[in-house]
Amino acid sequence: MLKELGFYKGVNLGGWLSQCDYSDERLDHFIEARDFEKIDSWGLDHVRIPVDYNVFENEDGSYKPEGFQRLIHAITLAQKHDLNTIIDLHKTAGYSFDSGEGEGGFFEEEELQERFYRLWEEFARRFGGYGNHIAFELLNEVTDKAYIKTWNKIVRTCIKRIRAITKDTIILVGSWGNNSVGAVKDLNKPYDDRVIYNFHCYDPFPFTHQGAYWVDCLERDARVSFAESGATVEYFEKLFASAIKAAADNNTELYCGEYGVIDIASPEDTLKWYQTIHKVFEKYGIAHAAWSYKEMDFGLSDPRMDNVRAELIKVL
Repeated sequence: MLKELGFYKGVNLGGWLSQCDYSDERLDHFIEARDFEKIDSWGLDHVRIPVDYNVFENEDGSYKPEGFQRLIHAITLAQKHDLNTIIDLHKTAGYSFDSGEGEGGFFEEEELQERFYRLWEEFARRFGGYGNHIAFELLNEVTDKAYIKTWNKIVRTCIKRIRAITKDTIILVGSWGNNSVGAVKDLNKPYDDRVIYNFHCYDPFPFTHQGAYWVDCLERDARVSFAESGATVEYFEKLFASAIKAAADNNTELYCGEYGVIDIASPEDTLKWYQTIHKVFEKYGIAHAAWSYKEMDFGLSDPRMDNVRAELIKVL
């Protein structure tokens, strides 16, 4: 279904309406029309746009018209270049995958959950009419396994409320462990046949995140080549096996909403990793969006990738 609808091969526009300083300069100019033109030239069919709740909401929960106008502008640019759009709520009031954001209470407080539902109802009212050109991703990277029971309940309630407004919009749902592929099996059966299981893949982690300044579990100076990483077709097939089974058992599909390699790895090794994981994506029909188009420590359009980009685009 995702391939036919045009949500099969995409790229993230990370750091634009999310994970940023929220200045007008950033929100208005980090990604511009020429970027959508370039993405279209790469032969991709969609963009995943991470968005943070505070782009659209004031502290009291009232809405900011300018935030929605910015998203409308982004969708308009995407459509001009025959690109579909996934709206990914990267941060909601009371929860962020990044503990440094200081958000808390979402999984415990019904008031914050209600605010989440209302925001998605607002997205549904404003963007549900775009038909198959828009998809919704409810929340980025639930972290703790302890949240999964509550998260499954929140998902069902949220989708029920969205469906009262828009019946057919594709909805993506990820599991705990930062959208771990191994945790897909812990998601409840999809609410309906327009709900897709979503996961992220940054494995093997010591390779994809080598030298990452925000990661405490790795030695900062350790370096891992692709040859040393263990990233083979067989590795990814084994890693994805339980998710592939869960999707088949529940009559849905898989979408890898983020995957990529940090810019500390060599461009040549990065290309080899993409070539390997894509063999598995293609074999099992897994839709995907690479992280990330520009900067954010993973930028595919950054100058460092110039010598391998032509080959990389063939893979994407």
